[in-house]
Amino acid sequence: MTDFITVAQVDSLLGVDWATEDKKPRAVLMANAWLTQRVRPNLHPVPEAIVQAGAEVAREAAQGKLYGAQAREVTTTSVKAGSVATTKSFSEGSKAVTAGEAFALALIKPWASSNQIKMVRG
Repeated sequence: MTDFITVAQVDSLLGVDWATEDKKPRAVLMANAWLTQRVRPNLHPVPEAIVQAGAEVAREAAQGKLYGAQAREVTTTSVKAGSVATTKSFSEGSKAVTAGEAFALALIKPWASSNQIKMVRG
């Protein structure tokens, strides 16, 4: 796993009160794991946008909003009241994305891993 951010960087960007001291190391570890899944490896130096994204995700992790347990998703719900009916469906495994996570995804987009291999014929 790549270390994209450190506790000191998150403290610098968000202020030292973004999490209690006992939660900071694990939150940064989780943020680095999150970034490793989404960003191309071997970025040296790490772009500031990725550091900012990591800080946003670390804050979410410290609040227990990242890698949380997923509740069983609704597949179909139908409600009928008189002549009005509504249906709600969610895909299996879907989960809500927090505001911090959505912001981080936007920040890292230029460096996002496509998980594709480019083949060139010689």
